[in-house]
Amino acid sequence: MDDHIPPSTPQKLAAEALGTGFLVFIGVGAVPATLIINGDSPFTMADLGIISLAFGTIVVATVYAFGHISGNHINPAVTLALAVTRQFPWRRVPEYLAAQVVGATLGALAIVGVLGQQANDVGLGVASYGGGVNAGQAFTGEFIGTFILVLTVLLVIHRAATPGFAGIAIGLVVFAVIIPLAPATGASINPARTLGPMIIHQLYGGDVAWSQAPVYLAAELSAGAAAALVYLALTTARRVPQPMATTTVKAPA
Repeated sequence: MDDHIPPSTPQKLAAEALGTGFLVFIGVGAVPATLIINGDSPFTMADLGIISLAFGTIVVATVYAFGHISGNHINPAVTLALAVTRQFPWRRVPEYLAAQVVGATLGALAIVGVLGQQANDVGLGVASYGGGVNAGQAFTGEFIGTFILVLTVLLVIHRAATPGFAGIAIGLVVFAVIIPLAPATGASINPARTLGPMIIHQLYGGDVAWSQAPVYLAAELSAGAAAALVYLALTTARRVPQPMATTTVKAPA
C-alpha cells in the first residue's frame, strides 16, 4: 500500500475483522487443541502457559501486521476507550465493533474447520465461569483483566511512550493477565472474543451459558471506559497558574 494514500474504510474494517479472527483462531483455538492433545491427562500450569503464549504472540503479530491499517484494536473495549479519550471518532465505533464480532465469529468457525467437531465437544474455548466462581467474582476478574490490558494499550501508544515497542508490551500484558484470570473466567478480556466462540459453539450443538454473556460484556466494556478515564487523569496536562503581571510605577523625578 502506498504510504501516501490512507487506507479506506472497507480496508480498515477488513483489517479489524482479520486481526480479531487471527486472535480467536490462534489464541482461543489453543484451548481445544490442548484439550484434544491431552486427552484424559489433567490440565496443568504448563498447558495454561502455552495457551497464554499463543494469545500473546498472535497479539504481537497483529499489532505490527494490521496496526498501520486499522490501528489493530481487535477488541471492542479498546475501541470504546479510544473513543472516550477522543483518539477515535464515535461515529465509527459501531462499524469497528461489528467488524470485530464478525472476525471473532469467523475465527471460531475456522477452529471447527481445522479441528473438527472434537473442538466443539471440548468447549471450543468458550469463556465461562463456574465451579465455585460466582457472577460477582467473574465480573471483578474480567473488569480487572480488561482494565489492565486497555490501560496498557492507551499508555504504550501515547506520543511520549518509547516508540516501536507497543506490540511487544501489549502482547506481554495479554500473556500475563491470562495466567491469574483464566482459572476463574477463561480470561476473555475482550467482548468480541467472548461472543464469537459462543455463537459458533451454539451453532454446532454446544451448550452455551448465554446468561453469563452480560456479565462478561458489562465487565469488559465498563473496564474499557474506566481505563480511558484513568488514562486521561494520568496524561492530561494541567495548566500551571501564571503569576499576575505587575506594573512598575516610577516615582516622579
